[in-house]
Amino acid sequence: MIGRVDPFIGTEVTDLPPQTGVAASWWWPKPQVGNTHPGATYPLGMVSACAYSGAYPTGYGRYDLSTEGVPTTIHDSAVASGFTHFQQSGTGAIRKYYNYFRVSPMIEPLDELGRNWEIVDEVAEPGYYAATLDSGIRAELTVGPKSAVHRYTFPRHRSARIVIDFSLGGLGIPHGETIPLRAKLESVAPGVAQGEIVVEGTPLAVYIECDATQWRQMLWYDRRLMPGGTRLDFDHIRPTTLRPFGLMWAGPSEPGQSVEVRIGFSLRGVEQARENLRRDCGVGPARFPQRRDRTKKTWRRHLKSITIDTPSAERETVFSTALYHSLIKPCLAPEESPFWPTEGPFVYDLSTMWDIYRTQLPLLTALLPERAVELGTALLTICEEEGNFPIGYRMARGSDRFSRQGSALAQTFLADLCQLGLPGIDWDWALVHMHSDLRRTYGEDFLLRGVAHPISHTLDIAFGYWCTAKVAARVGDRALADEFTTLSAGWVNAFDDTTGLLLDSTFYEGSRYNYSFRLLHDMHNRIGLAGGDDAFVSMLDAFFGFGAVPVQQLGVRPGLEELANGYALGRFEGLNNEPDMEAPWAYQYAGRPDRTADVVHAAVLQQFGTGRGGLPGNDDSGGLSSWYVWASLGLFPVAGQNLFLLNAPSFAEAEIRLGDGTLSIETTGFVEPRPDGPAQYVQSVSLNGDPLERSWLRGDELHRGGRLRVDLGPEPGSWGVRDRPPSASSD
Repeated sequence: MIGRVDPFIGTEVTDLPPQTGVAASWWWPKPQVGNTHPGATYPLGMVSACAYSGAYPTGYGRYDLSTEGVPTTIHDSAVASGFTHFQQSGTGAIRKYYNYFRVSPMIEPLDELGRNWEIVDEVAEPGYYAATLDSGIRAELTVGPKSAVHRYTFPRHRSARIVIDFSLGGLGIPHGETIPLRAKLESVAPGVAQGEIVVEGTPLAVYIECDATQWRQMLWYDRRLMPGGTRLDFDHIRPTTLRPFGLMWAGPSEPGQSVEVRIGFSLRGVEQARENLRRDCGVGPARFPQRRDRTKKTWRRHLKSITIDTPSAERETVFSTALYHSLIKPCLAPEESPFWPTEGPFVYDLSTMWDIYRTQLPLLTALLPERAVELGTALLTICEEEGNFPIGYRMARGSDRFSRQGSALAQTFLADLCQLGLPGIDWDWALVHMHSDLRRTYGEDFLLRGVAHPISHTLDIAFGYWCTAKVAARVGDRALADEFTTLSAGWVNAFDDTTGLLLDSTFYEGSRYNYSFRLLHDMHNRIGLAGGDDAFVSMLDAFFGFGAVPVQQLGVRPGLEELANGYALGRFEGLNNEPDMEAPWAYQYAGRPDRTADVVHAAVLQQFGTGRGGLPGNDDSGGLSSWYVWASLGLFPVAGQNLFLLNAPSFAEAEIRLGDGTLSIETTGFVEPRPDGPAQYVQSVSLNGDPLERSWLRGDELHRGGRLRVDLGPEPGSWGVRDRPPSASSD
């Protein structure tokens, strides 16, 4: 699998074959670009490293800020002014753009720092990135969990340089820069330096080693060298007082001469940064090959967790890359919290839970349950220390928690961990925080008025109470379980029973239609509110555009009228964005798994592809890629409900290595799917040889593993029509 991963997928504007059939009627409101980067990463690690052009939103690439339509370019070709650390993965406008400690290999004078070089011969694979600057310098990057290693190969030159800019952060677009608030750096010994910058309240420390010990080592300020200087300190920095500053090694280079730079990072000071570098890279020069090999082996182990059988090299590339993108974030950084002194798990780059809680976190829980428990513990610690669960959590501390996007999402994740019985979490401790968090922000309106606006938060909070009731039952608090179960029925207050849709409200990146078909805990009554099975299916058919004419997608800089007309369609967003990503499976609750198969087939085969334009929209920290992984396997997690819905797989065979076992998925009657071909439909299913009439597995069944056989055919059958997925009011 690792050999098929292409980290360049999603780095350019969406470039997929024209959609046909039902997929041609889906309307894409968000930027048509994956917003990924091809830099070196480590599975769920702290650090990434990539070429830096200043482009939106990762610092890599060619594009300007865009919130809808086709993004405009700020660079005509691939360029880089150096190589930075800490990048987002597939997100949109979240304001926090890292890209700290830019390393620029140069044969030009220091005055040229900040210029862009064209880059060619890019290579990217899990844990490794390389490119050649038009100056002739070859750059190679790899990372460990808390470190980065750079290797630069120079042409012959009398004054080659490696310049590290401590002052740069953010993006090269208006209002995109991040200014250090305070900083210090010092030369410790030949080839050794250390320092710390405080950015948005977060102290980020580095310990740096450079193998060019025969070169001159100097600090610089405002692009002027400081011969003999060994320390720089800045107590207060504002945009108007900022002058670039940093560290440089300079000396003559011979053709093919390589210089290695190793950087350890920590949020707890330079001593811990040094220990992190030692732990990741060992001691001594020329550590690049060893670190690259160790990271590659780690990625190989993670990517072997799912294997598929397909004759299509392209489809294997799409799947392998989706799995890779699903395991980059969030950043798990144990013992690194800069905000409280206790040891233990710490997490950042939950950007955001709103995008990943339905797909990426269940995938993490299935493949790496110990890391999922680590994340759950980190979320509980954040709530303990800061008073609330985050909806999004960046490296920087502050109130920017993305609360308008969603509520009670940590409760969903924790409920899954609890219902699976995974060890490692004190559920009495968890229940206290899950309960108190539900009463904050939008939760207060819900308790006082029975409804919260934006109206989607009413659904979030009601479901949060349902999830928390499961934990209360686990610890034996029957009174709380009953109270929360009653409150969870408040989802109904969000709906207009005359239309079967959500009430008028504001909606984040969508319309009432995009939020009206969520997989609630009481889908039985939800369908009844819509008028029954037939009425609900008719509403879904209109939403997915069955029989509708193809739509015109947004272009460059779309106007308000164009956007309003698109939203007025009330149409599925086609995986260009996430608010309705679970809606295809709503059909199964109305006894129409065949319709789920139609929609999922169109999405899997037409909305994902190879090449840099192979994603339909922002990957959103792996939320989109995880959707593809699940959907193409014929599975979909109903987050928080300990439930996986079944559908026709798009591969003849697959194997998933889980925490407790292995799930083998086999098919009969399978026909290799085509984008312009028909869907396949489930005729029957067996689990470990026993017939399975229902269209779902419990979470513990899936996590236990076994042999799942799916019999397929060209026409819908009776499977899944009568035996519906569980619902709170019909349990």
